[in-house]
Amino acid sequence: MGQEAPGNLLDIPDGLLSVGYDSESKGHQTATLVNDKIYVVEGSRDAAKLWIDVKIFDKSTGKWLIPTVLGTKPRPSNGHSAVPVNDDRILILKADCSADDCFWFLEVGSPYVKEQSKLLGAEVVAWSKGVVGEGPKPVVISGPSGVGKGTLISKLMKEFPTTFGFSVSHTTRAPREKEIDGVHYHFTERSTMEKEIRDGKFLESALVHGNLYGTSIEAVEAVAEAGKRCILDIDVQGARSVRSSSLEALFIFIRPPSFEELEKRLRSRRTETEEQVQKRLRNARAELEEGKSLGLFDHILVNDDLETCYENLKKLLMLDDGTNANYQPTVRSFEIPVSHSVSIKDQKILMRCGTSELGKAITSLFLLDVSSLKGGSPGQTRGLGVYAISSYAE
Repeated sequence: MGQEAPGNLLDIPDGLLSVGYDSESKGHQTATLVNDKIYVVEGSRDAAKLWIDVKIFDKSTGKWLIPTVLGTKPRPSNGHSAVPVNDDRILILKADCSADDCFWFLEVGSPYVKEQSKLLGAEVVAWSKGVVGEGPKPVVISGPSGVGKGTLISKLMKEFPTTFGFSVSHTTRAPREKEIDGVHYHFTERSTMEKEIRDGKFLESALVHGNLYGTSIEAVEAVAEAGKRCILDIDVQGARSVRSSSLEALFIFIRPPSFEELEKRLRSRRTETEEQVQKRLRNARAELEEGKSLGLFDHILVNDDLETCYENLKKLLMLDDGTNANYQPTVRSFEIPVSHSVSIKDQKILMRCGTSELGKAITSLFLLDVSSLKGGSPGQTRGLGVYAISSYAE
């Protein structure tokens, strides 16, 4: 989409950070130049009309572009600043919010954005929440049907409820007895899921046993937004798709002690017809071979004895000594007020914040280090360094 550009955005020098406020609409916006495009991020300060949006002015054509926006949007705030990072993303600093919510990245030229733009045939941008420090990677647990993945994950979630969050997959199959929509799966109409896959809303999807299964980007981001480490229970085909995506994760394959034992477990469930069991067994043989693929899985666990396998899983996740059992994302105590400015040099961003305490104007300086960023959309951008420099009264 495009329309003739208005006369208020013409030439913006490289790297300029611009912040504007519209008193009538109670809104605010930034205009940031990356390559030959100006990315305008607009937000509202009106509590009755909270919104944040993105539009693009292409200087080469003089047209406005309305992009497809992927990822979970940041919640609106009282203002924000923006600064380009590495020509492929823009750091958005939200005002008047705690540090666990103020750092966001708008990806404009990352590999994920380029891939989705080609897939959708449209201009694409993507949101990703910034995380101070390394942060834990999501965990992908895969293996053939009946191997015990669900049981292992259930035990993990029960023992560490504040640490892990389960990414609920979508499927077009009918729910089994006692399965709850939104808890075990998001049970979805086939036509609806197919459209959302085409719209780029899924991290991975596959046709398994005649039904569609998939992991939506929103489901993964919802877990991260809750401050938990995401667990994904997906088949080998889905794991391969996630491995080829930009989501950085720890990949674990669960295999049975023998194929005969797997068949015994499948039949003991008594939830499928003989034809369905045979189909799952054929797929299991293929998945067991796929599980040996070099570079696909980081670790392979044999589920011979459930308790032993579970203890080994906890060791892989460094939970056996309890040191990470109550993991919470790093949260700094400072807040960024509306009155702030940003400058960047050598991937180090100097942030000056102004506050008022007991009638005195206080200025605080922070250094943001963006030289070691990892991950990104879909998911979170990890590795952001935040360092307090000084505070002084004016």
